[in-house]
Amino acid sequence: MLPSVWITGATRGIGLALAEKFYAQGHTLVLTGSQPESIAPLKIKFPTAQLFAANLEKPEEVHKLAETWKSLPPPDIFINNAGKFLPGAIHQEPEGTLETLLQLNVMAPYHLTRAVLPKMMQAKSGTIINVCSIASVQAYPNGGSYCISKFALLGMSKVLREELKPHGIRVISLLPGATLTDAWAGSGLPSDRFISPQDLADLTYTLATLPSTTVVEEVMIRPLLGDI
Repeated sequence: MLPSVWITGATRGIGLALAEKFYAQGHTLVLTGSQPESIAPLKIKFPTAQLFAANLEKPEEVHKLAETWKSLPPPDIFINNAGKFLPGAIHQEPEGTLETLLQLNVMAPYHLTRAVLPKMMQAKSGTIINVCSIASVQAYPNGGSYCISKFALLGMSKVLREELKPHGIRVISLLPGATLTDAWAGSGLPSDRFISPQDLADLTYTLATLPSTTVVEEVMIRPLLGDI
């Protein structure tokens, strides 16, 4: 049986492309979306997948999902993909922007990873992939709290990498540049100025299916023409 793959934020964008790629290759899926209505289309697209609705911007829903997951067999590949971008400078952002982005981009991956780790460590195998960002290593104007949260997610990945080496678990950080998702809707820029979610999914599949003795710790992927 092919490795099981768990993906958060699988209803659109990068998460949906990841789900489509792994499903097409025959993997069993566990997928999350923020609302029951958002995951309804996934029941048709991925009829064998297990689906969970949880708004990861709400700590109580993260903890409820984490408790549910503890009763399941562990994932072979766990992808923390759910995330959010809100533009703004630190001195001008609406109050609460930092808290919102830290909750979804850092705290949710932290708690959900903690939920699946004990059984993964017991199995002494598996792969954790965190979808970080170019913003994890390169601050930019109007990036504000988003950059802060993505720096933190990469930091979490680095810590996990060191902690999980003895347990046979790989940790991979993806650092994509501008990717053609809803976050860039209305930008007016041509599609060739962006990374295709499908290209990112193809790359992720390659990284996740390397032999278990090998890990690509971090990979940076940009549009050919560079950052926007």
